[in-house]
Amino acid sequence: MGVEDRKLTVRAVERALDILLCFTSRSDLGLTEIASQIGLHKSTVHRLMATLEDKGFVIRDAATEKYRLGIRIWELSAHMSRSDDPAILLLPAMERLRDRLGETVSLYLRDGGERIRIQAVQSDQAIRRVAPVGVRLPLSVGASSKVLMAFASAEDREELMNGPEWPVFIDPAVYLAQMEDIRASGYATSYEEREPGAAAVSVPIMDRRGNIAAALSVSGPVSRLSQDTLHEYAPVLKEAATQMGLMLP
Repeated sequence: MGVEDRKLTVRAVERALDILLCFTSRSDLGLTEIASQIGLHKSTVHRLMATLEDKGFVIRDAATEKYRLGIRIWELSAHMSRSDDPAILLLPAMERLRDRLGETVSLYLRDGGERIRIQAVQSDQAIRRVAPVGVRLPLSVGASSKVLMAFASAEDREELMNGPEWPVFIDPAVYLAQMEDIRASGYATSYEEREPGAAAVSVPIMDRRGNIAAALSVSGPVSRLSQDTLHEYAPVLKEAATQMGLMLP
């Protein structure tokens, strides 16, 4: 295979992966919607979708002409449920924390310039904060984002803050001072910072080597989670995070 052929093959793989990533925000998508999201012509997307469908990675609904993820995706994800997968390993401890505090508990990892919710245990209360798994959020705002940034390396922080997606309205000096405060206290709070009516408190889960492995958060409506309550819950989260860190390989 020549250099140009290899380039074409790599490009096709990248485009196919971009298509699959479209389904992180929607369970079913039409051809036009997919083409618009990834910026390709419909005919190109149609060819790629045909291949993905043949391999079982997507399924096309004949009635709606929309696509959804196929059985191959679930087969692959089943093999992620290993003993070293934090989303599986920490789930019982997250459920205990939810039962103790009565609010939604989430687990986040940093992925490049974003955070992704890899696990969530929803509150049992009628009015609650619903936290879908798989959601990606910016690292510039929110309690868990601040925790992931505060306990990242200085090099990572600098690279992210100098990146093109970092909001220009955030004062670097003020933000870095806030990071110092979070490292000193061991937790971060968010009060209607990212979402009106919602509040959260987050702490780092550190691995056995002393590096941040994930961010653990409790979130709910501001009607129950006042700023005082967030600070009261912080020691409970820190205790839970310490135990979770010991569970990690």
